[in-house]
Amino acid sequence: MSRRKKSHQSSHGSANRPRFWGKHAVAAALDNPDRKVLKAWATREAAGFMNFPPEVAVTFAEAADLGRLVPSDAPHQGVVIEVEPLEDVWLGDLLSEADDKAVLLVLDQVTDPQNVGAILRSAAAFGAIGIVTQDRHAPPESGALAKAASGALERVPWARVVNLARALEEIAEAGFWRIGLAGEARSTLGEALGPQRVALVLGAEGPGMRQNIREHCDALAKLPISQAVESLNVSNAAAISLYAATVA
Repeated sequence: MSRRKKSHQSSHGSANRPRFWGKHAVAAALDNPDRKVLKAWATREAAGFMNFPPEVAVTFAEAADLGRLVPSDAPHQGVVIEVEPLEDVWLGDLLSEADDKAVLLVLDQVTDPQNVGAILRSAAAFGAIGIVTQDRHAPPESGALAKAASGALERVPWARVVNLARALEEIAEAGFWRIGLAGEARSTLGEALGPQRVALVLGAEGPGMRQNIREHCDALAKLPISQAVESLNVSNAAAISLYAATVA
């Protein structure tokens, strides 16, 4: 079960009442029946493209005024909404609904909202059943994350757990082959793939996976990149790994 911390409401929203901006992120939130939209601000031009439900009051504003509702230089595209975070997703429910062939992403202390948003977008693109993070070491829902996800935050289930190692045990019990991505691994991801149910485990850039998380993987694998670069951005590594697991 996830835990939501109380946070101070700033002029840019909070973890309990985040503000989303940009047409894709806002449109996806409005289309999601599980998302509660509390407030909306828009230019008259942008409002014409948005499907605001009748129960949401829209405050019309100039683009410059909208810029003061979000972080500096945020590309709001003329529309901002304030929402409630989505309801908790239980890992057990996520696993019980998985098909015989399924791909799941597990993120170990990946805290950058841009990276997590991009990973959600790739998860949606390649049909992953969801992502799993530790609740204390993952970003909350935010405008930056939703913008990077380009609508995928509303479509990809996100299970936040208290103990990631214990969650990996539960994932294994559900028949998933757990592959940890590590640059120093001997096997490539292609060689490590096999079972139809796969959980791809990725650590934060720099430190990578923690030792306890490595020990809860069935195999460690690397992406066969050239020596021109030391490593890939975690969101790029996730996208490539998802593709490899999907076509295997």
